[in-house]
This record gives sequence, C-alpha cells and structure tokens, in this order.
Amino acid sequence: MADIVARLNVRIRSRFAQSELPSTFWFLWLGTLINRLGWFAVPFLMLYLTTRIGVSPTGAALLVSVLGAGSFVSQLTGGELADRLGRRPVMLLSFSVSPLAMVTVGLTHEIWLLAVAIFMLGFFSNLSRPAVNAAVIDLVPAGRRTRAFGYIYWAINLGAALGPAAAGFLANFDYLLLFLGDALTTAVFCLIVYLRVPETQPAAVSAIQGSGLRGRIGEVGREPILLIFSLLTLLWAVVYSQSQVTLPLAMANSGLQPSDYGLAIAVNGALIVLVTLPATRLIERWPRFGAIALASLFLGTGFGLTALAGSLVTYAATVVVWTLGEIIGAAVAPAIIGDLSPPHLRGLYQGIWGSAWGLAFFVGPIVGGLIYEQLGATSLWAGTFAVGIVLFASFILLSVPARRRLPAPSEVPSD
Repeated sequence: MADIVARLNVRIRSRFAQSELPSTFWFLWLGTLINRLGWFAVPFLMLYLTTRIGVSPTGAALLVSVLGAGSFVSQLTGGELADRLGRRPVMLLSFSVSPLAMVTVGLTHEIWLLAVAIFMLGFFSNLSRPAVNAAVIDLVPAGRRTRAFGYIYWAINLGAALGPAAAGFLANFDYLLLFLGDALTTAVFCLIVYLRVPETQPAAVSAIQGSGLRGRIGEVGREPILLIFSLLTLLWAVVYSQSQVTLPLAMANSGLQPSDYGLAIAVNGALIVLVTLPATRLIERWPRFGAIALASLFLGTGFGLTALAGSLVTYAATVVVWTLGEIIGAAVAPAIIGDLSPPHLRGLYQGIWGSAWGLAFFVGPIVGGLIYEQLGATSLWAGTFAVGIVLFASFILLSVPARRRLPAPSEVPSD
C-alpha cells in the first residue's frame, strides 16, 4: 500500500510540474485543498440542527437556506471588493472571519443567533471565491486557464470526497469538533495566503480603481455576453441542483435506501477525482463555447435519463453522464468569464457569474420540488433534458458574438 501511495504521489507531482503554472497559483491550490479537506460542518448542518439543536425539519431547511442567501450576497460583494481593495485583502478577510462565524454556529443554540451566524458563515466563507478566481486569471495566461481551473476544481472535490468521511467519525464524539476542524483548516488557508500569496491584481488597474460603482455597473451592462452567459449559468445550476434535492427523492420512490443515494453520489466524486486532471489537458484545446455547449448536453442528458432509471446501477450510470458535463463546465466556465473580463473588472465579473450559482441553489430546490410534486418525476427529468438542449443551442449561438473576445486557437498550448 505504501508503495502504491508513493507511486501515485510521484505521478501527481510529475503532472503538476509539467503544468507550467506559476508557484503562487500552487499555493492557492494547496490552500483550497487543505480548506476543503476540512469541509466538515456544512454537509452535516441539517443533521446537526435537527438532532442536536432540536430544530424541526422545516425550520432547519429555512436556516440552511439562509446559508445560500449569504452566499448569493457575498459573490457580488466579494467581486466588487476584489477589484476595489485587491485580491489578497479580500481573501484574508474571508479566511480570517469565516472561522469565527463557523465556531459561533457550533456554540450557539438560540435560533435567531443561529440564523445570523449561519448568514455570516455563508457570506464570509464565499466572499473569497471571486477573489480567488480573479487571482487565477491574473496569474495564468489565457491558454492555461482551463487547466488551472480544472486543477482547482479537482482539489475542491478531492477535499469534498474525503472531508465528510472524516467528519462522520468526529460527529460520533461531538459535533463541535466539526466546526472547530472546519475553522482550523480555513485559518490554515488564511496563513498560506498571508505568507505566500502576494497581491496579483495588475498594477495598471490601480489607476482606474477610483471609478464609481455606477460607472462600473454601466460597463457591465454594456457587456451582454456576460449577462447572457450568467443567465444560462443560472439555468445550468438549477438543473445541477436537482442532484441534491429531487434525485434522492426519486431514488427513494424507486425503493432504494439513503445509503444507495450516497453510493450513487460517490460515483460523482470518484469520477471527478479520477478524470479531471487528464481531462483538462484535452479540454483546454477545445473551443471554449463548444466545450460548454457539449457539457450542457451531457448535463441535460444525464438528468433526463434519470426518468428511465430504477436500480442503483442505472442511477449511477446517469450520474456518470452528468458528471462528465460537470467536469467540462467547471474547467471552462470561469475561464470564459476570465477571457471576457477587462483587468479592472475581473473580480466583479466573477462575482456576477458566481451569484448565478448562489441564486440557483436558492431557486432550484423550490422549482424542482414543485415540478416533482405537482407534475411528477417524468416531467421533471424531461424538463431537465429540454433545458440541456436549450443550453447547448444557446451556447453555440452565443459563441458567434463572443468569438472576438476569446483567445485564438494559436494562444492555446499544444502540449
């Protein structure tokens, strides 16, 4: 076993060494991995609220939705602050305050204080997302950004795959350990940024940082491609959110156990960890909008095929299909936003795009639940397939006006 681990470590280090990405990027990558390895509390938040605090399932669901609301607000705020103050100050603010919010959630039993603490947790833990993405764009040439974001996504999912498993053991002793462990790994990320991540915002941007918010919003309003792309991302994320909301309901109605849902979703995480690294080298050679269109087709088809599933094996097969779309989209979408954004608006562009995800995870469960309950599972999955087709066609059409804004094929590395 030790020999296998050693060989795997050599292969990973060799692949990363060949990536030709700057060292500062790898410190961001390392911080992301450590932070996500400590992703303990949020996956268990619903269980913690109902079993340890005594909140009703409905009340707990409302409290968890407050986390999403904080995330939605923080994406826009974090994007603007990343352009105004710089990437590094926003990351340090996020990674220093969110551990305090995390511990507060673990120590508080009053409902109204819990709601405030959960909102603050959702806000500050996501405040850094636009800043991190903008820093990656600052650091990495356009032709390498798909690979860079693919590596970041791989780190997130490796941590998300291992973190909850460790959290389950900690929860057997004391739920407070989840919040303390999560806070600790976030604080480590803060220390990494403080010691090894300098400001990445281009120096020339400081000359235009004083422009008013109204003028910056006006610039965004004159970029229809960004707004249309963010709207399409909202539809994409609404479909994707069904993996956490209506998919477990459908599997239960097929007579499967909660553990079966866990196994099916484990296929998602395992495939991402195994496929993302080699896939990003291939994906970065594809036209950006062609790749995101293909990803949409995989996404819609995978969820659409859920209507035909009835066993653990067939449900897992549908997960494989939409996970392929997830892998492609996660690497390409932020790179597209980076290509579209001028240097002084990189943070705000990432914040606007990221807010579409936050809104989708607030709206998606409501829309999916209503369709599932009122019209039935078949209508829901047929609808997700139709949305996938619409997204495929929309991204292909959007590629025409976007072509002038994106890197030419010659700018994409051929290694």
